[in-house]
Formats: sequence, structure tokens, C-alpha cells
Amino acid sequence: MNGAMNQIELTGIEKHYGGYHALKSVNLAIPKGGFVALVGPSGCGKSTLLRTIAGLETITGGAIHIAGQDVTTLPPRLRDIAMVFQSYALYPHMTVAENLTYALRLKGVPKPVARKRAEDIAETIGLTPLLDRYPRALSGGQRQRVAMGRAIIREPKAFLFDEPLSNLDAALRVHMRAEIRKLHNRLGATSVYVTHDQIEAMTMADHVVVMRAGVIEQQGAPLELYDRPANRFVAGFIGSPAMNFIDAVTTDQGVKLALPGEPVIATTTRSQPGRKVLAGLRPEHLAVDPDGALRLPVALVEQTGSTSYLVTDTEPMLTVSANLRRDIHPGDVVGLSIDPARVHLFDPATEARL
Repeated sequence: MNGAMNQIELTGIEKHYGGYHALKSVNLAIPKGGFVALVGPSGCGKSTLLRTIAGLETITGGAIHIAGQDVTTLPPRLRDIAMVFQSYALYPHMTVAENLTYALRLKGVPKPVARKRAEDIAETIGLTPLLDRYPRALSGGQRQRVAMGRAIIREPKAFLFDEPLSNLDAALRVHMRAEIRKLHNRLGATSVYVTHDQIEAMTMADHVVVMRAGVIEQQGAPLELYDRPANRFVAGFIGSPAMNFIDAVTTDQGVKLALPGEPVIATTTRSQPGRKVLAGLRPEHLAVDPDGALRLPVALVEQTGSTSYLVTDTEPMLTVSANLRRDIHPGDVVGLSIDPARVHLFDPATEARL
């Protein structure tokens, strides 16, 4: 990407806490108006990375540029970014309007001007009826909106979100995901969003960064990561339910799976026959098919209404995602087929994609 067009640019970011190496040579370029999600398991470094962009953590090595300016050594207040936390961090003794205008008043913006800005923001994010209420009288979703409004009112160069929805219930989380994304589009903002929830990352972001142990494992458009995971870790992390992994050996016809009957599945990826590989099959790419190459016993059936999940009574267990209403019960043997183009192969030693 052209550096001049990038709103945030991280080059060779290193972070040590004593002997602990938290971030390892992280490079990331975020274009103006981009929405990037940092995702990965707990302790992978995603929040540390976000905090280094904000200036809340000093880095051990590397450089940070925001809107073309080197901010590596600047304190947070001079970086012109706004952060939205999981905890909302509202002032309890101030009304919604006062919370919204606090940063403007600190800058000496006249009260009527600040109030007008607060009213405009409140209208944008549905807070107008709540302007004179105190935080204690608001629901979790309303508080999160106020926290976002307080960030928006400053018109920063970038918004940084640190797991902002994890305190909300499931239905509200889905609603707020759409709200945040709509707001991002309307403002033409640049957003960096940390979440451990890969569905949240996939549905909200243009660009997903998957981290593990302080390293970026893969980054790209959500469907790129889903369709062509670079390694077993990304393959298992992106997608819900998670990908099934089965030991296999390559043959002239494709791969022979270490499952009952040792079924052979044709694959589009060709490899030297006799090579040990790890086959990855997504639950939604396994189809219930009486004539399928796989014939496996069922251990568990989970009905969710729109989708049924079958768990096979095999080692390893496989999860199958199926849109079927027909009766399948534990103990039944089902036929399964898979599209050869949908089989992912990984090297068992390096875990890299083949």
C-alpha cells in the first residue's frame, strides 16, 4: 500500500515486558477510511498492539505513523485518536450531554457550540431523548453509544475499539455491530477494532488481522482468510463451527483419510503420493449424501432451527453443519460427501498450507 494513503502505519513494532516478548516485528498499514479488526485468542497481543497505537504502551522498537506523522514518541493526547473501551468509562456525575461535550469543553469550545455538536451527534446515534439523563439510568447498549458519541465528537484521525461489545448480551451485540459499522461508513472514519470473536471480525471489518503469540499469522479480506487460510491456526480460528482436521495420506486419487473405511477423497491440491498431510474440512462443506464417500456413525445431533449440527462418533470427531429437518439420531450411520475443491491440506510438521 502507498504510505501516503495510509492513515495508520506500523513498522517493525516490538514490545517487551521484561523477558516477555509481547509483539514481534509487527507490520500493518491501514488506509484512510479502513475498518481493520485485530483478532486472536487471549494473550495473542491484539490489545497490546491497539494500546501501542494509542500511545498507552511505549514500544521497544519500530515506528508508528498516524496521518503521515511520526507519533512513535508522542503521548496519547497528541496523537489525535479516540479510544472506546469495553468498560464505557463514563463520568457518573455528568449527564449524557455533559459526557459528550467534556473533551470540547476542556479545549475551550464555547458551551452553546459544544451543546449543538452534542445534539447533532445524539441524533446520529439515537441518543436525543437521553441527553439529560445520567449514566446510571441507561442500559448497557445506551452507555456504549454514549462512549462512542464521546469519541466521535472529537473528530479524531482514528477510532480504536477495545472489545467494546463484550459486556452486552448476544442480541444487543449483533445490533451494535451493525450500528458501529453504519457509523463508520457514515463518518468515513478509520477504525481499528479488537475482538476475540471471529464472527464479529468477519462481519464488521474490511481487513482482518489474525494474531498469535505477538505475531501476525495472516491478514486480508475476511473471505480470503476463510477460503485460503495460510496455516492450521488461521484455518481453525476463522469459521464457526471450527474446521475439522483429520490425519491423511496422499494417494494418486487424492487423500486417504484416517477414518473408518479409510475413505479416499479426490482433491484439487496434488502432492507426492504417500505423503502424510493434515486434511481440513469445514463443517458446512460436508454434505449429508446417501451416496457419499464417507459413511460415519452419529454421536450427537444439535438442532438450532435453521441449521442442524451432527457430531460423528469417530476419532477425531467431525462436526457437520446441515440444513436438514429429517430425522437423524445418535447411532445412525450417515453418508457424507465433500466438494474436492473445498478440502484444505496442511503440512503436519509446519502446519503451513500446502
